[in-house]
Amino acid sequence: MRGEAKVTYELEERIMDTFMQAALAEAKQGQAEGGIPIGSVIVHNGRIIGRGHNRRVQKGSAILHGEMDALENAGRQTAAVYRECTLYTTLSPCAMCSGAILLYGIPRVIVGENRTFLGEEELLKSRGVTVDVLQEQECISMMTDFIETGPELWNEDIGV
Repeated sequence: MRGEAKVTYELEERIMDTFMQAALAEAKQGQAEGGIPIGSVIVHNGRIIGRGHNRRVQKGSAILHGEMDALENAGRQTAAVYRECTLYTTLSPCAMCSGAILLYGIPRVIVGENRTFLGEEELLKSRGVTVDVLQEQECISMMTDFIETGPELWNEDIGV
């Protein structure tokens, strides 16, 4: 049994890495467009059904954080679908994005990092959402660099 558990864990790690890489690609695209480098993907049954990145700057939007953009791009799904999804995001979800995660009943969130910004992880956990934080160095470096070079835009994004 131990060998099977190890294989399952290693497979899950590889799968998580694949989807986090997709979220990172979204974050990089957002930054290349002149926006804030935060990306997200929503996965259902091993397939990405929605992907997005923070497009507040690009769209002049008040709400298009990475998670919100991924939800928008996933489109209308049944409650049953969202309740079987995992959301991958490069940064800890803020109050707005956490509210959307709760609203749609997404049961699991994989966070790239929460060192540069700690969102509403405790709220999510208190409502039964599984939250796994990877502390991916690439996510940390990308946000650290962005915050250092664009503190005004960053503060606007987090409501400061």
